[in-house]
Amino acid sequence: MEVAVREAGLSPHIKCFAHTLNLASQAGLNVSRVSCLLGRVRKVVAFFHRSATATAVLAEKQKMLEIASHKLIMDVVTRWNSSMDMLERYLEQQAAITAALLSTEVRKNARQLDTLDSNDITDAEEIVNLLKPLKKATTVLSDEKSATLSLIVPLNSMMEQSMTLDEKDSTTIANMKAAILQNLSGRYTEVQDYLLESTALDPRFRSLPHLLPEQREEAVEQSEKREGGASDGDPTDAAEKRETTQRVEQEQPPPSKKTALEDLLGATFSKPTVTQSKCRMEVELDVYKKDTSIPLTSCPLKWWKEHAQTYPLLSSLSKAYLTVPATSVPSERVFSTAGDIVNAQRSQLLPENVDMLFFLQKNL
Repeated sequence: MEVAVREAGLSPHIKCFAHTLNLASQAGLNVSRVSCLLGRVRKVVAFFHRSATATAVLAEKQKMLEIASHKLIMDVVTRWNSSMDMLERYLEQQAAITAALLSTEVRKNARQLDTLDSNDITDAEEIVNLLKPLKKATTVLSDEKSATLSLIVPLNSMMEQSMTLDEKDSTTIANMKAAILQNLSGRYTEVQDYLLESTALDPRFRSLPHLLPEQREEAVEQSEKREGGASDGDPTDAAEKRETTQRVEQEQPPPSKKTALEDLLGATFSKPTVTQSKCRMEVELDVYKKDTSIPLTSCPLKWWKEHAQTYPLLSSLSKAYLTVPATSVPSERVFSTAGDIVNAQRSQLLPENVDMLFFLQKNL
């Protein structure tokens, strides 16, 4: 993908942040102690999935102990969230599982199972608590209807802080944190400036509270250079500026008929000079920085649409940044949806009908 983006001249290439979190989480789950613990839980879950008798006894114990009648979850290697879900469900059903394995009907067939002791349970609970922020971050980034690119820097900063070693951490958690932190570090260094600019253009994070003062100033300056760079001769910035301008022009209504004076002198006196554009950009940035940040539940793109007249330059720039998705989740869902529509029972669907069904499913 990186080669394709580079050859097509579509840089910068933003790697899927959900996949980055997945890799970091897998690194934490591959810690020796955690891997062994997951293996033992996996054997217990597999036993209940195979045995109808054990499943029936487990359901009886759930009713007797007044525990939710939930099935045990088996994890999938390609989905790290499922490992956390498996552990969480095991902890929820721990009492019922222990009671079922000790029952006469099940005990003779479950002699080789290695159940968890109190230390194992403590470690499992700490593992689940450590992974919860990563699961929430993945859920947030998987949203298709809101801006997500500007979330990468704040979420990555939050992850690094949550993975900082604490003297109260057990050996297992300390090793997990170190593995996750090492995997996360250096992932987006080549596009860090671009991501900082995106975050600065999001009115939810305009104050950049997660950065140091000098980093905040640098991020804002980069945004200003990005807007004014087209006039300074940078071909990359110029191309981005042209693309942004074209999109904005396409959205604008057709211009009104020129007056005689505009027709005669418009080419000389109507267009703002480079200095004027930079001054306007500085004024907009000053006003924007002093404005109040909007709530996290608000949509930044909607905010920019409502304030386009106040910030004409920044609003056009924000469209070029904030519409970039932070993950490949939406495109992956496209394949899943297509697989749900075209199945063995509907293999004779015409291509045009598949297109219509797919459109309706995604837009209704």
